[in-house]
Order: sequence, then structure tokens, then C-alpha cells
Amino acid sequence: MLLTTSQAASELGCAVTTFRRLVRAGVLPGLAHRGVRVMTPLPVVQALRQRPYAALHRLDTDEIGVLRVDASAPATSPDGQRWSGYSATLTPDELLRGLKGWWRCDPATVAAGHVLPVTLAGYVVALLTDVHTWEKDTRSRYTFPQARLAGHITDLATPTKVITATNRPDRDLAELLLGSRLPTHSGGAIAYARTRMHPSREAGERAGRG
Repeated sequence: MLLTTSQAASELGCAVTTFRRLVRAGVLPGLAHRGVRVMTPLPVVQALRQRPYAALHRLDTDEIGVLRVDASAPATSPDGQRWSGYSATLTPDELLRGLKGWWRCDPATVAAGHVLPVTLAGYVVALLTDVHTWEKDTRSRYTFPQARLAGHITDLATPTKVITATNRPDRDLAELLLGSRLPTHSGGAIAYARTRMHPSREAGERAGRG
């Protein structure tokens, strides 16, 4: 069974524009075209709906930055980057150059979190590590020049993960977070997420699961 974009968005409980970001980024398999309409297989949408939420409680920090991106598009940045956003067709080097800056953010908070998950439509599609240092440009935007790409997604439904980290801790983080759901709310590109719940809320959720 194939779903229209609006039907798929309804199944996921998201806006049509949000689902279109996933389509444009090339992270959904099995898409079909009927005239101007893009059709998505129902099992793909069901797989997206069943993706677990990011296990942020397993991170050794209280708060992390979350980079929210759109599907890749042409752009011009101070370092000559010719696109911005995410696409499954970009190479790891291309992704790293486009994702490590320049962003309006609180760089100290991002650096204190040690990692920077990259989300597209609320799903983690890439993970940056070593975001410990930063540089600022004349527009008060920041880049993290030492950042490394620990991994990224080419197929969000499976999900298919490309792990590029060379050390075990970063590889484990990429396996843990890539493909998971991490919805955030922010007026800018970088949002901030708490990794630990208030004790009373966490106890309530554990009781509910029991």
C-alpha cells in the first residue's frame, strides 16, 4: 500500500512540510511517483512511527545541543560551503563541512554536552562529536572546527547507519542515537535538550511502564 504525502504525515502525526523534508533528504526507501505526487510505502511510514526516542539518559552530561536541519539546499557560507542541510547522497566529508557551523547558539553549552546530534524532522540523522572548541564570525555565528562526524543515516526506515567514528565510545554513541526520535522546539537552528528527567517524573514513568 502506498500513501500520499498528506496521508503519510497524518499517520505520523506531523505536518506535511515536516514529512516532505524526509522525502527531499533521500532517507526514505521505496518512494514511487505518480505524476507530481510522491507515494511512500505504508511499511516505511510504520517503521518511522515505531522508531524509539533517543536514550539521552545514557549520556554523561545534563544537557546537549541539538542541531535541527532541513533537507540539503544550495547555500553560501564563510568557508565556501555550497550547501546546507542534510542529504543521504552527501559524503561524510561533505556532511561534516556543512554541519559543523556556522550557527547562532550558546557555544559553551554545546561544548559542555560533548556531542551534537543532528535532527531532520525530529529524527537523528547524524552525530557530531568533539565539539569542544569553537570560533565566532562577525555575524555572531559559531562553528566547531574540531568536530568529527561519528556517523549518519542513509535509510531512516531500517535504519541504515554509516558509522564513521574511529574510536569505540563515539561508535557506541552513534549506534545509540542514530535513527532515534529526538523532537525539539527552538526558534533557531540549535535547540537544547535535557538528558535527565526530574526524579518525580522519571519515577512516574517507570511506574507506568511496570
